[in-house]
Amino acid sequence: MKILMVNKFHYIKGGSETYYFALKRLLEAKGHTVIDFSMEDERNFPSEYSSYFVRNADYSGGGSALEKLRIAKNIIYSGEAKRKFKKIVEDFRPDLVHLQIFQHQISPSILDVIKKYKIPTVYTAHDLKMICLNYKLMHHGKICEDCKDGKLRHCVKNRCVKNSKAKSLINLCEGALHRFKKSYDAIGAIITPSSFYREKFIEFGVEPDRLVHIPNFLDSDLPTVNRSADSESYFLYFGRLSEEKGVMTLIRASAGLPIYIVGTGPLEKELGDYIKNNNLTNIKMLGFKSGQELYDLVGNAKAVVLPSEWYENGPYSAIEALALSRPIIGADIGGIPELIRGNGLLFQSGNAEELGGCLKKLYALSPEEYAQMKNNSRRLFSEEYTPEIHYKKLSEVYRMVRK
Repeated sequence: MKILMVNKFHYIKGGSETYYFALKRLLEAKGHTVIDFSMEDERNFPSEYSSYFVRNADYSGGGSALEKLRIAKNIIYSGEAKRKFKKIVEDFRPDLVHLQIFQHQISPSILDVIKKYKIPTVYTAHDLKMICLNYKLMHHGKICEDCKDGKLRHCVKNRCVKNSKAKSLINLCEGALHRFKKSYDAIGAIITPSSFYREKFIEFGVEPDRLVHIPNFLDSDLPTVNRSADSESYFLYFGRLSEEKGVMTLIRASAGLPIYIVGTGPLEKELGDYIKNNNLTNIKMLGFKSGQELYDLVGNAKAVVLPSEWYENGPYSAIEALALSRPIIGADIGGIPELIRGNGLLFQSGNAEELGGCLKKLYALSPEEYAQMKNNSRRLFSEEYTPEIHYKKLSEVYRMVRK
């Protein structure tokens, strides 16, 4: 089968790209042809389809007034993306389209092409963009579900997009246009990596029979972990250093226990300054890590901590912890509780005192109790997060939309 897969980034930027490339490898190993459609970028991995990619869109705020106008227009409806997507469809005649993250840099304009050619289409909802204009049901550090009443004007009123009325208005126009055009009706099935996201989509009015929960997956054959001198003596956070991830809550909860923080992001300096100013010598900020070095840090951790304060979906940091038999301490928010079943502890999101209690409790487990948690993590991975399990469930969805 020829599968046209769409993702706006063609390099590893986050969890959605980790999934994209893992799925591409899996589908190709099963004999399918995967056709890429993405955005130009010097960081892109090679693709024989790169001549079809849309022009790069930089949303960092630079550029001339004319360039900003072009970007605003393309967020709402990209004529270039529609034209190039039409060309790749006509040239390769895919049997199915599988959308990942495509809004903004590519835009929902490509859905018109899918409608025209009546191509069976699946969308993996890595975020909440389909029901929330800023994609995360959160603004100014607080969970927000105002738009559940169907009124998109809340986005501008709350300055939901980067605290800007102008940027929020652009997103409102995008949402209103594609609601009017019923653009998302082109999608036959919506896959949510967490059961929580499926229920949230239903709450916002998406038809239940279009929604299918399939967890993300990770390659089963992971590198061997090199045991370190500090093995199982520290707690680990790894991921983006941003407000919604709750890293500051973890720092405040540390209670003198060893904490390693891996990653970069907008809060990096603020977190570093707080650690230094409060003489928190038990906390180490290790910066960006990848490959074997990251696997070693995860595989040697006492537990992986997910202190998120927004609606996480199916975070890869948790799945990697499961694969490497690490217990998880997680906030009871979004899809995180689905990843903790006898293999860790839950705490109230944003509650540093409760998190601190969980850190101490896990640190004090007997060797037998700790070994059982590790075994439960690996068992959960083997039962739900392997490539073969994912492919079987995904194939059923592909068959469903092609009927």
